[in-house]
Amino acid sequence: MLAGCRHDDVIFIPEHVDVSRPSYTGIKGFFVLNEGNMGTNKATLDYYNYTSGRYSRNIFGAANPGVAKEMGDVGNDLAIYGNRLYAVINCSNKVDVMDRMSVKKIGQVDIPNCRNIRFHGRYAYVTSYAGPVQIDRDYKQLGYVAKVDTATLEVVDRCIVGFQPDGLEIAGGYIYVANSGGYMVPNYENTISVIDIATFKEVERVPIAINLNHVLADDRGVLWVSSRGNYVDTSARLYAYDTRKRRVVKTIDIPVASMAMSGDSLYVISSQWSNIEMEASPAQFLIVNTASMQVVNNQFIADGSQADIERPYGIAVNPITGDIIIADARNYVTPGTLFYYNKDGALQWQVRTGDIPAHIAFLGE
Repeated sequence: MLAGCRHDDVIFIPEHVDVSRPSYTGIKGFFVLNEGNMGTNKATLDYYNYTSGRYSRNIFGAANPGVAKEMGDVGNDLAIYGNRLYAVINCSNKVDVMDRMSVKKIGQVDIPNCRNIRFHGRYAYVTSYAGPVQIDRDYKQLGYVAKVDTATLEVVDRCIVGFQPDGLEIAGGYIYVANSGGYMVPNYENTISVIDIATFKEVERVPIAINLNHVLADDRGVLWVSSRGNYVDTSARLYAYDTRKRRVVKTIDIPVASMAMSGDSLYVISSQWSNIEMEASPAQFLIVNTASMQVVNNQFIADGSQADIERPYGIAVNPITGDIIIADARNYVTPGTLFYYNKDGALQWQVRTGDIPAHIAFLGE
């Protein structure tokens, strides 16, 4: 809600709404990072409390009244590690670090064009495009992964990777980084960078497919990697890369807009943007079994309510109950909607969010 201006900066007023009955899941609640449209400084943070059934919007500003521009420009990733909540704010070139209970800002880490975050030991690892937001087929600036000391919030090292690195995953002592080359249309990157955590050196760059985006590891040492294709004549696909065999062992012809892992199930919002049609394909809501490497459910929403979801943009699964959360960006410029399903795919409730809800982090005990 736009309430006024503070030196030309948007001020968001916190809002609270009861959306469900209280429940106990072993998880206190979850945070939702709303991206906000690029250039608007409208990234916001929401929170759902399981024990009260209350959804609260725009909580960062209330907890941090002295922070100019509130969260900033484009919230790109969100994670809880230890007692802290980390929000990657892409175009504001920073990672905000907050107390996970009060959401009071503890500090920030300055990283240019930062994208995604993962943790191992005392360190956070953050992908960075390193250069400006600029479409250029001859883009010269390689990206890197920043190694951040979570005690001091200082960048202690950088590892150069490919162009425009997006998702990253940590498995078996290595960091796997999906290099997209997204600014270099049509000269996309097609590799995953492999970084040895012990030495923090890139040891290999593995070709997978062009314009890589998400990467998640299952319990068998297999990375599930999404390619966005070129939006024209090269289709988006999902790849299973076996880190022990060091090769792609399965290709599934489905586009991946967003995905979340829960046990042997990979939940996928399947949709692809087309630069020919200038719109996204109708979304499917799929489950891939990571053991059999097959699509085992072509529609995990069981009650027909998928017809009410305009632009499914983010997905998360409660690790205890199996409940499914889908974030709908609607038209990308006005508030979105959060749809909350039980594990059987029946809608339990829905609620208005900030602009472009996308990233979800569960708060444990």
